[in-house]
Amino acid sequence: MRTLAEPSHPTLADFHRVNRGGGLFSESISQWIGAVFALVAQRLGLRPTALTITNLVLGLATSVTVVALAGPVAAGDVPAWVVGLAALLGWQIAYALDCADGQLARVTGQGSAAGARVDVLCDVAAQIALVAALSAVAVAQRPSTPVWLVATFAGTWMVNLVTSVMQSGPNAASMVTSTSLPVRLVKLVRDYGAVIFVAALVLMFAPALAFWLLIAFTIVNGGFLLASIAFSARASL
Repeated sequence: MRTLAEPSHPTLADFHRVNRGGGLFSESISQWIGAVFALVAQRLGLRPTALTITNLVLGLATSVTVVALAGPVAAGDVPAWVVGLAALLGWQIAYALDCADGQLARVTGQGSAAGARVDVLCDVAAQIALVAALSAVAVAQRPSTPVWLVATFAGTWMVNLVTSVMQSGPNAASMVTSTSLPVRLVKLVRDYGAVIFVAALVLMFAPALAFWLLIAFTIVNGGFLLASIAFSARASL
């Protein structure tokens, strides 16, 4: 039985087969788009790091645009839907490229420790920019947004990166191992593809709700951090 096509002739299914998940939204949409990017990159002879850097540049450019236009949108000088649509396309394509670099590396055997480090560092940079963009919109729409909320939102957001790195090693473990549809639907609140999709929709149709978006993400990520601490402490005891 064929498990994988020859490295020189992989198919779209071959690339998607080696994806690392991410959640219901990511697996159903982002990872498939990533597989398309990986397939094209393989045909063009590109290395995985080329996709990683493209992801970083696009993600940063999108977030910087959102930050720069947060004030004009709040003042009514720029239509919110224009910025929201740019954020939706830019963030989703950047994330699909982030999915693609790993797929390309695994299928073509181009993975390396250095490439993995670049991937993580680019993810950190892109997500810092994303946090800055959402915070800028919230403050522009609601100048009374407390500094402590922005700081807590930024801090708890990094839980996503920390836990994703921890779950990639030999000691990885999940608090909820069920793969049933109801459980996967609940886990959408932790699915990066779904999260940036919702964030972009808020920027597009109701930027005034960005303040509450910060609160919601802070509660979800902060709650997950506390639950992870409790789960790990219980397991260690």
